[in-house]
Amino acid sequence: MNSKKIEGKNKKHKVFLYTLSTCVWCKRTKQFLRDNNIQYEYVDLDLTDAEDREKAKQDIQKKGGRLSFPAIIIDDDKMINGFQKESLSEALGI
Repeated sequence: MNSKKIEGKNKKHKVFLYTLSTCVWCKRTKQFLRDNNIQYEYVDLDLTDAEDREKAKQDIQKKGGRLSFPAIIIDDDKMINGFQKESLSEALGI
């Protein structure tokens, strides 16, 4: 699965997003991370093949998340579903 990396000065946490290219909440999450200079990686699942989508689904469910987007994984263990500014700020210490 090919992810895209967005550089940022704040690299304290590993931030990974499963997103959809047309999702408004996914775009807002990416903008929030950029505005706060957080480095992150993401995959737009609607632009991947069926095999990658299935792997993402399993990864999200294994980490206790729902199949809603964005699915944000912080430090490989904390899952946040949807654009939740307060939860993101708390998890990232910003």
